[in-house]
Amino acid sequence: MYDYVRNKDKDFLMNMRSVCSDLINQLVQLINSEDTLYVEANLVGSGAKHLETQNNNEPIDLDYNLVILDTNGLDINDCREIKEYVRKLFNIVLKNNGWGDCKDSTSALSTERRHFKQGNKTEFSIDLAIITEDRESWYRLIHEKTGFVNNDRYYWNEGPDSKGLTKRVEWIKKNDLWNEVRDAYLNKKNMYLKRGDHNHPSFNVYIEAVNEVYYSNK
Repeated sequence: MYDYVRNKDKDFLMNMRSVCSDLINQLVQLINSEDTLYVEANLVGSGAKHLETQNNNEPIDLDYNLVILDTNGLDINDCREIKEYVRKLFNIVLKNNGWGDCKDSTSALSTERRHFKQGNKTEFSIDLAIITEDRESWYRLIHEKTGFVNNDRYYWNEGPDSKGLTKRVEWIKKNDLWNEVRDAYLNKKNMYLKRGDHNHPSFNVYIEAVNEVYYSNK
């Protein structure tokens, strides 16, 4: 069953988040310094924090969103080029910090697993999704693999019921309902785990949790 990491080991969570967020911040700075893409990044929950979950004692995947704010030199619709560009720069950052190359999965760039030499030895890694907002809807960059690289598809996939998500999050925070989002998020993660449903990434579960809390309180 999933539980929030901070309920188990606050020091470990702080150190893990510090290491991983530092890598992501380095990537953001590197991308923005090249003036090809303009991006920002955040943990899933977009600054609301405390949505890191762990299934029993299994490794922890920290889910980050790399948000494309603007483009200058890359076509926003050229998803293959965007993902390859981000992947190459991410590998530069990882190498500079003693990490191995990331893996290109369907909906994220995933790092190798690491653990601290002292204290909690739980392994952790980073899953970095590339997303963008257009006309109040949120889209996630998907790499649909076919087994033949030249036939792979890259495209923007709209998050289900994501239109107006940013405004709903603002309303929830303003009305001090974020703990309800945390509860809904955890319940949904465990619901899909029990069902053996692996087609609900954190990006979608987060949207579902926000929508559930918003519409039940509005």
